[in-house]
Amino acid sequence: MSGNPGNGLLIAGAVAALLGIAAIAVPVFTTERNKEVLKIGDLKVTARQETAHVIPPFVGPGALAIGLVLMGAAFVVRRR
Repeated sequence: MSGNPGNGLLIAGAVAALLGIAAIAVPVFTTERNKEVLKIGDLKVTARQETAHVIPPFVGPGALAIGLVLMGAAFVVRRR
């Protein structure tokens, strides 16, 4: 890599910070899945299953803090 060594830190920090902000803004999300429960010939019976996923309260602020630290480290590396 011939680029600045801080570029990777900056990108990783920005991604971590954005994921942290998203985790703070949306701490619970649901996913849907269609599951086949019965099949007789051409007849198929499906059921929709919703699952709630909870992000622990410390994950969002932690990811945001780590992202900010990584971005700060990238700026320090660039100045040298």
